[in-house]
Formats: sequence, structure tokens, C-alpha cells
Amino acid sequence: MNKIAIKDILPKDIIMPTATFNLRILPKRMLSKNEAAHHCGRGVTRFEIECPVSPVQFPNGDRRWDVQDLDQWLDTLKINPNGADDIIDRLA
Repeated sequence: MNKIAIKDILPKDIIMPTATFNLRILPKRMLSKNEAAHHCGRGVTRFEIECPVSPVQFPNGDRRWDVQDLDQWLDTLKINPNGADDIIDRLA
């Protein structure tokens, strides 16, 4: 199958319009368990086993994990080379 490039189809003197988008993405601070696990790069089951961060309970019963608390925990894993040992100790 032959590939055809756009430049081969359009006349050489045609001017292509351009656009600039200014997107502002507001990150969420409080995450569901699924989102928190994804934020940490873990599956939900591994997240439940490994993550010591407690969720915040909202008045309506919703439980959410604070991104700042998760990031602080993740930073300790980078600083502490024995982080894996701490996880194993918690599992024992």
C-alpha cells in the first residue's frame, strides 16, 4: 500500500491555517482510590498493600487521598533506599 503525503495532494501555494491553544489544566488535589493508585503508578491492589497514606473522609462518607500526602510518601521512597524493606516489614 502506497502512502500519500498531504504535501503531495495540496497545491504548493496554499496557506495552511495555524492555531495556538492556551490550555490551563487544574489538577485535582483529592483523588479517589483508583486515581491515587494511578498517580503512584500502582495497581489498586498493590496500592492498598504498599501505601501508608490514610485517606481523608468527607462529611458525605467519600474517602479521598491527598495528592500532597501521596507525593510526600513517594519522595520518602526515593530518599530511603530501604523503602522496600519498610513495605515488607508492614506485610509481615
